[in-house]
Amino acid sequence: MPKLRIAHLSGPTATIQNTPPLVTSNKAREKYGLPPLRDDAGEALRFDPLRPQRLAAPATVYVEQFSGHPLERDAADLYAPPDGYLDAQGRFHRERQSPQDTPVFEVELRPEDGLYPMPYMARQADGRPWEIECTDPGAPPERVRQTFFPDGSRSFEEIDRLQVDGNGHNNQISRRAQVDFHRVVPGGGYTKGLPAEQRTDAGAGDIAPERWGRDFFSYKPPHLSKSPPRQSLAVIANRVQDIVASGSYDGAIWTQGSPRVEETVYWLSLMLDTALPVCCNAAQRPHGSTSADGPQNIIDSVRFIESGVWADDEGRNRTGVVLVQDQRVFAAREVVKADARPGGFVATGGHGGVIGSSGPETEPVLTFIPASRHTWRSQVNIARLPDTVTGMLRVDGQPAPTPVQVKQDGRLRDAALPKVSIIKDGNYPGDDYDEDERNHVDLLAMMDDMLARAPLAGFVVEGQNPYGFPMSEVRRRLLVRAIFSGLPVVGVGRGNTEGFAHKVPPFIGGQNLTSQKARLLLMACLMKFGSFPAAADPDHPTAAERDATLAKLKDYQSIFDTH
Repeated sequence: MPKLRIAHLSGPTATIQNTPPLVTSNKAREKYGLPPLRDDAGEALRFDPLRPQRLAAPATVYVEQFSGHPLERDAADLYAPPDGYLDAQGRFHRERQSPQDTPVFEVELRPEDGLYPMPYMARQADGRPWEIECTDPGAPPERVRQTFFPDGSRSFEEIDRLQVDGNGHNNQISRRAQVDFHRVVPGGGYTKGLPAEQRTDAGAGDIAPERWGRDFFSYKPPHLSKSPPRQSLAVIANRVQDIVASGSYDGAIWTQGSPRVEETVYWLSLMLDTALPVCCNAAQRPHGSTSADGPQNIIDSVRFIESGVWADDEGRNRTGVVLVQDQRVFAAREVVKADARPGGFVATGGHGGVIGSSGPETEPVLTFIPASRHTWRSQVNIARLPDTVTGMLRVDGQPAPTPVQVKQDGRLRDAALPKVSIIKDGNYPGDDYDEDERNHVDLLAMMDDMLARAPLAGFVVEGQNPYGFPMSEVRRRLLVRAIFSGLPVVGVGRGNTEGFAHKVPPFIGGQNLTSQKARLLLMACLMKFGSFPAAADPDHPTAAERDATLAKLKDYQSIFDTH
């Protein structure tokens, strides 16, 4: 049976693709006369940290017999004899020379074997040791070491080489699948570029010099941290759609930072026109650190794709894009990060969300199938979006229709990505008993900015209660003005609500979505249907203008009710 073909897709700020900094070992410090690393008592560290590295030439080493486990010697009668013995001078003999000789195995380590854990011997250019910090605080980009991988090939290699399952077997990915690595919006980049022959990803040609916060996105060091802009959602949707539609793969795995993956998993579930399984993974602990959770999450995704439990009777994905995390399978619509620890992802909305399990000791299983529309069933996926819609901009002081090209040659245009802002109301909102709308400068400024430069735009309101409404009377009046200026507004409940937002026309009812996910769905709807129609006087719409807005509202509401 042929192996699976899987595409790994590198997303931004991915702890699952991040590593602890490389710190110069005590072995190197001793060699170069540098002060040793010390423990809290001021003594030299007991052990050097070993980091996976490549041999440059073959080396023969001698491994002491019965050193793999404290109870090997207890079962010595079950073992074959060693390869030979080392005498007191460290010389190797095939036969024992004296009772004090050490029984050993003779091993030739070769570069082609793969990575070996070894002391880290590198120093800084000026001879100083590398310490825990990646670089000096506030250093410019050209003087910064990166800890994020530029693509997934290294982490997958380390998982295959160094991680074992409960039966002691490694190669937990490569024994099941052949993986190609794609740099979609990666966490690490080549600031000096990279020749084509050195590439480890599936791309072609030389890589031009890349920039922090433009071509790759990491969160360390903090002074260079930058989140991807809204336009990156178009890059992600287009690139991933091209990859899953290529016919080269049986499934895909997306990795991203844990605070952000909950939004991307839903975005992909809305945008992708594919029947293939797509799993997302994150990690709460960096790759290679104590109890790193990322490797098992990735292995579980491979096993989930391999299992076929996601397929309907026609072989199509019935689960949509999922987050496979901590041995649970989450539906894209419901998953959120609640805490920065393994097990920190939860299902929101109060009505399911954990749809199955995929762990190291059991075969993947599904217990529920999401009812919401997704991927090939999504009414707002890339294939079903029109090329052009009508947006709204202010002209001579009045909202006026303007055409917006959403797609070109079947791909989303990043310039067309709608601007949707989230606003939140609390109880006791007013400054005084008699409110003045001029006090709501934030909302007024956002409305003005949207109508000035964002032809596709709208708001999500996280209300005072679990049902999205009511909100302060003045703020509500301003949002109604926004609606009749062409800016749709979605109401959702506060926090992790278990109830469903009330449908209060002319507002869109956001069901039990979080405000972050309602924002993404509103963006998709704006690209599907265009803006709401605008009234000549948004504070006093005519009956005909109100009817036109309510008709458009039905289109939006039908999507929010089913996605």
